[in-house]
Amino acid sequence: MLGEDILYLPVRELGSRIRKRTLSPVALAESYLERSREVGPRLNAWANLTPELALEQARAAEKEIAAGRYRGPLHGVPYALKDLVAVKGYPTTWGAPPFKDRRFDYNATIVEKLNAAGAVLIGKAAMIELAGGLGYSNGQASLTGPARNPWNPECWTCGSSSGSGAVVSAGMAPWAIGSDTRGSIICPTTWCGISGMRPSFGRVSRYGAMAIAWSMDKLGPMARTADDCGLILSVIAGHDSRDHDSLPASLADFHYAPGTPDKPLRIGKLTNAWSRMAPGLESAVDDALKALEKNGAKVSDAALPDGPFEDAAELTILMEAASAFQDMVRSGSCAQLVDPLGQVNGYISQEMTATDYLQVQRVRTVLQKRIDKLFDRYDVIATGGSSTAAQRLVPMARGQNQLAAPAERPTVDNSQRAPDGISSLCGLPALSVPCGFSGDNLPYGIQFIARAANDHAAIDAARTFQSLTDWHKRRPKIA
Repeated sequence: MLGEDILYLPVRELGSRIRKRTLSPVALAESYLERSREVGPRLNAWANLTPELALEQARAAEKEIAAGRYRGPLHGVPYALKDLVAVKGYPTTWGAPPFKDRRFDYNATIVEKLNAAGAVLIGKAAMIELAGGLGYSNGQASLTGPARNPWNPECWTCGSSSGSGAVVSAGMAPWAIGSDTRGSIICPTTWCGISGMRPSFGRVSRYGAMAIAWSMDKLGPMARTADDCGLILSVIAGHDSRDHDSLPASLADFHYAPGTPDKPLRIGKLTNAWSRMAPGLESAVDDALKALEKNGAKVSDAALPDGPFEDAAELTILMEAASAFQDMVRSGSCAQLVDPLGQVNGYISQEMTATDYLQVQRVRTVLQKRIDKLFDRYDVIATGGSSTAAQRLVPMARGQNQLAAPAERPTVDNSQRAPDGISSLCGLPALSVPCGFSGDNLPYGIQFIARAANDHAAIDAARTFQSLTDWHKRRPKIA
């Protein structure tokens, strides 16, 4: 097996070595598979490995590159795919017991794009059941058991892209695809000490991916660096007529070439994003922004506008999820879910009316206009990727008497300005990268949020920060 110094290389460097034929795609795939078999079960990181497919794709890539047919920067580079995305002939469980044996006879659009780019799929990453679409109470809510954090296996990775976070953090793949409806890429990215991006709504096709909330669901990359995220996004972005919310081609296409921004970044430091934030995290975010300021960025305090952002986001998800999973609710198969909240939430959500939904969407339009005005003054706004470092896993109590937990959020923040609700509700791109560690040696993250469709700004801010620091190069010690 190749050593960690190779397995933890960024996607860009792996792709360069593969292109120069100093690194074999086959040897790389075999090494990630071997590491995944060794480490994966201890972290509950994988739903299923796909070794036959991986080696077939790796061998094909090696032959094509040797013959001079190079497809681009992902050619021959392995990746993991969150297990809510369809891969023809392979299990796609949605992390839920009712679907443990289900297979699709087609590929999702994002898989088609990655196949065309010559990427190598080594497995389907574990996830919270139904990506939290019907609610869940903690990290135990998964067909494969709780995903454990490589920095401390007694802690969770966050959800719902829980396995994707663990896979990349533990060096079992250099990058993964996650999904994000309200924080499901940003929180696992932050807690696992990696880099991850939620693209603008509609930039990446969701055809062939499980739906939670059609007006909020997004697919995006989780990787070593912000630069990797930009590289991957340039491959997976684009219009798709099979996704009715896909942006027009002129907006959906994403061309990425790293470079120095034309003018100093205007960064708004959010002063009211969380109702509470761990003191060490707040200091880490401040230090990160000071580093950017010394590099020429213009940093000033910014305040999120008032409005029921969290209520609107939660209600939108609850009502759209009740529709997405209506067959489960009507058939009673919700009873097979692991989490008690998931077993009952669909029935509660179905009591909401079309009038309720339309009222929420009217409010949503007002909120989108309010947040958009903030970007007249800033290229990006910045705050912690989460309000804390990774939290300890707790046993799931039977028969919990607990109100429905907001989908995808591990701890309840009562603030209407919690950034995941705002940015997801309004379709904004966000990118979280490591910016320090807690006293317990758990990663902290800073996230950069940009105006809708301005994904470049979020990448530029995060990539510039990583050019000044080395937090993203730290690795967990895995016994």
